[in-house]
Amino acid sequence: MFLAFSFAIHEINNRTDLLPGITLGYQIYDSCAAVPMSVKVAFQFANGMEPFYNDTDSCSKSAAAAVPALVGDSVSSSSISITGMLGLFGIPQVSHYATCACLSDKRQFPAFFRTIPSDHHQAAVLAKIVKYFGWTWIGAVRSDSDYGNYGMASFLKAAQEEGICVEYSESYYRTDPRSKLERVANVIRRSTARVIVAFLHSGDMKFLLEELERQPPPHIQWIGSDAWITHPEFLRFNMCAGAIGFAIPLSAIPGLREFLLDLSPAQALKSPLLTEFWESSFSCSLKGSSGGARECDGSEDIRALQNPYTDTSQLRATNMAYKATYAIAHAIHGILHQLKRVNFTTKNGFQVSFDSSGDPVDCDLQTCCCCFCCLIIDLHLSNVFQVPRSVCSESCPPGTRKAVQKGKPVCCFDCIPCAEGEINSLNCVRCPSEFWPNTHRNNCLPKPVEFLSWDDTLSIILTVFSITGAFIAVCVAALFYKHRTTPIVRANNSELSFLLLFSLTLCFLCSLTFIGQPSEWSCMLRHTAFGITFVLCISCVLGKTIVVLMAFRATIPGNNVMKWFRPPQQRLSVLAVTLIEVLICVLWLTISPPFPSKNLNYYKERIILECELGSAIGFWAVLGYIGFLALLCFIFAFLARNLPNNFNEGKFITFSMLIFCAVWVTFIPAYVSSPGKFTVAVEIFAILASSFGLVICIFAPKCFIIMFRPEQNTKKHLMGKGPSKSL
Repeated sequence: MFLAFSFAIHEINNRTDLLPGITLGYQIYDSCAAVPMSVKVAFQFANGMEPFYNDTDSCSKSAAAAVPALVGDSVSSSSISITGMLGLFGIPQVSHYATCACLSDKRQFPAFFRTIPSDHHQAAVLAKIVKYFGWTWIGAVRSDSDYGNYGMASFLKAAQEEGICVEYSESYYRTDPRSKLERVANVIRRSTARVIVAFLHSGDMKFLLEELERQPPPHIQWIGSDAWITHPEFLRFNMCAGAIGFAIPLSAIPGLREFLLDLSPAQALKSPLLTEFWESSFSCSLKGSSGGARECDGSEDIRALQNPYTDTSQLRATNMAYKATYAIAHAIHGILHQLKRVNFTTKNGFQVSFDSSGDPVDCDLQTCCCCFCCLIIDLHLSNVFQVPRSVCSESCPPGTRKAVQKGKPVCCFDCIPCAEGEINSLNCVRCPSEFWPNTHRNNCLPKPVEFLSWDDTLSIILTVFSITGAFIAVCVAALFYKHRTTPIVRANNSELSFLLLFSLTLCFLCSLTFIGQPSEWSCMLRHTAFGITFVLCISCVLGKTIVVLMAFRATIPGNNVMKWFRPPQQRLSVLAVTLIEVLICVLWLTISPPFPSKNLNYYKERIILECELGSAIGFWAVLGYIGFLALLCFIFAFLARNLPNNFNEGKFITFSMLIFCAVWVTFIPAYVSSPGKFTVAVEIFAILASSFGLVICIFAPKCFIIMFRPEQNTKKHLMGKGPSKSL
């Protein structure tokens, strides 16, 4: 380090564009990382240096005065002590390795500058790398010094912002009693956090690792600060394998290697430090034979050495000192100490300038793969190493929320199930009314829509029955028309029979309006078409029943009642009865018609598309009127059940009305209790069942006689068992 400083001074003094005609002198002190030593040297700087700078006559011995600037110290605590004193005299200090964020406070340290970034940046980046690997439960240890305390305070603040919880935060300094070191080690061994962030000086870290090796804890993932993470001494500790951290970038200083190699035995003798280096490197003595070592004879070749002295390709702090020296030279070049305005680029490509806090403008604290044993940090590029888990509580499974455990950090929590219909993000959030959680319960998806669609199996079956029923009604009408002159057709009031078959065809087909996605028009059509067609059908049956009763009452002498039930009166009665239902439907559609709606209440996880009745009174008025006509028809048919056997129209109508009423009585509870699309299916089934009941009971026996018993299709046979037979 001091030779790099000497090289910078030598380089500056040999330049013509920087400080021409001025020769810089210097004196180097070793503070031994001790604050008292730093304070002593600071007093000497402030009171005036000894009248000796180097072995040349470049500096007058009478030039004993306060130094214009200071490069150093490398330790934050010492730098704080030095700048606190020199700042009172306006003597600037440029540190190459003091990283404490507190030194950025210009109110306390107006004369302090540095070429290394503040720990504020390092702490923020360390918090981000912890967050990147998903470690939310960590331990923290620090040196009990300005460097460790301020650095850890910055990290803990950044970690809290990233949602990282700290199980413990312990401090230690190398001069503390051994009992404190043992206590810190035991805290680490007992903790559940498997990741430790260490803001420690290299000496403090060494003592801690040696203590931990006595009773090694489970595998620990170390996150190191720049003070120790690149130190080669820690390669010998197995528990440090895979440690990661950040450091200032590697660099090379052009010309430094040649300067270092230009060292002769005579030059080495001028410095006790270089003398010790030369003698230990070549196992000889520069000062004559001592301790059995041979005397150096000048044949030693320093260029043949392979040690850190000759390797200048991977410099870190050395480059920071090089930059600091040049910063002072450029400030002196500007006559006044304008360090705040310094802005230049060194020979090795680094730009040097300071912000308002005296910190370097270009924060060159970059990611460094400084994991030991050449481990690869980027796990996206290598799957050889498994990232350790370090959390207080595992992530909550889908469908649950976090509930912080009382008295513990926010990273320690229990998982509470979310209520039905809720998803878990930070908290349980209910999905909107038309949405429902997905399988993982981390997203709301639109609810599936349910209705009786045309491609549904149930719809296909009902459609087949509907078309089949309509086809049967048409076939019966065709058969009746073909045999319209036969007694069995004429005796059953052929005009009402054809009208009944037409209405039954419409009844079968109107069931199709209930299939498909409900719309405004389909909702109004399905109920009104159903009501009108069924009233038309029942009114025809009612007319046929009354005609049967009145026909046999007309056989009584003096009874002229049939004149009121001739075909014109029959058509008028059917029309009048049907118009009442039409009027009810018109009022219903005018006041409060049916409309399509989304039923969100019956099923929680899906939506039912259905037709809302609008006016419930209108709907039940339509059904009630049909029921009233059906009941009236049943009563009349029941009264006609004992008519002559061969003319059994009344008995057939009785059976058909019995089936009709049974179907619609059971329809009501089934309709109310059926879920979703089955509500519509029940309504269609009731329409088809009652329609088939009418076709089969009223027309099947007649069709059988027409097709298979033509000999019975005679007037004589129809009246054979009547009262007239006894006459």
